[in-house]
Amino acid sequence: MLAGVLALTVVTGVLHYADAEPVAVFIVAGAALAGLAWVIAIATETVGDRFGPAATGVLQSTLGNLPELFVVLFAVSAGELVVAKTSIVGSLLANALLVLGLAIVAGARNAKDGVMSFRQRLPNDTATLLLLAVFMIALLGVSDRIGDRASRHQVAISVVGAVCLLAVYGAWLWSYLREPEPEPALEQPIMHRHVSFRSAIALLAAGGVAAAFVSDWFVNALDPAVRAIGISKAFTGLVIVGIAGNAVENVVGIVLAAKGQSDLAISVVKNSVAQIAVFLFPALVLLSLFFTHRLTFVLGPIYVIALVLMAIAVWQITGDGKAVLFEGMALVTLYIVVATLAFYE
Repeated sequence: MLAGVLALTVVTGVLHYADAEPVAVFIVAGAALAGLAWVIAIATETVGDRFGPAATGVLQSTLGNLPELFVVLFAVSAGELVVAKTSIVGSLLANALLVLGLAIVAGARNAKDGVMSFRQRLPNDTATLLLLAVFMIALLGVSDRIGDRASRHQVAISVVGAVCLLAVYGAWLWSYLREPEPEPALEQPIMHRHVSFRSAIALLAAGGVAAAFVSDWFVNALDPAVRAIGISKAFTGLVIVGIAGNAVENVVGIVLAAKGQSDLAISVVKNSVAQIAVFLFPALVLLSLFFTHRLTFVLGPIYVIALVLMAIAVWQITGDGKAVLFEGMALVTLYIVVATLAFYE
């Protein structure tokens, strides 16, 4: 598998520098991004073997979001703000609805009583962080739509909001990582290392560097490829980039849930949701200040509504620390509806 990911990365570079058909570069680069996310997931799992679900989930989510970070940065640099914003929204919706839903389905099917059980703190904390981010996004969205005086200062308001969100996330993360880990259940399988610890560190470094290059090539091919294929930039960012850039959580969270490691599965998925909402998005807003085009929290009304309903649905389903199969299916259904809407945008 590692050889296949390396081959995809090399082929993407060759196609890019050979000025190959943009659609080919776009497809191969997307596959390479997903592959690199898988490599980072395997390496992170090895590094996190000595830690509990909380630290491992944070580490895996942080490194797993590297491809998404690079894709959005290069999109902002290229002036592709629609792709940049919908990529972030797409990552949130994909993780909170699609991946979490599939993880619940897998976990509930694995459970003897048909109920996936996990610690309540992370789901409730994530709901709070999500609602905080959505509050800011909704306010700026309404301000932009009605055209009030504040709408002329969207960049400044977004910067202030970004700093506040990062401060809240830092305070939450500090307390979350200091919380004592529960004793692991005896029936849960022990995670096995796929590579040595030193190899894992090398893979993390190489995967991060490769993700930066592939993301650049992916964004360069994006505009002509989208025109050639005939899909909208909204669908590209919301679905294609949102899923490909978060392949770590897409695969790892579901596999862990199927293995009966409910706490770790929820930790990986929920940490990713929290990070995108109150760390990645605000960090990208601040980083965009160094580019000609500025990223803000202003989104279209459809996406604002989708995020609000997503936050409520996630809190309702996971807030009690238990979830059953039909609830997972409900989350997946919500994602399919949003993705279908984006396809026709």
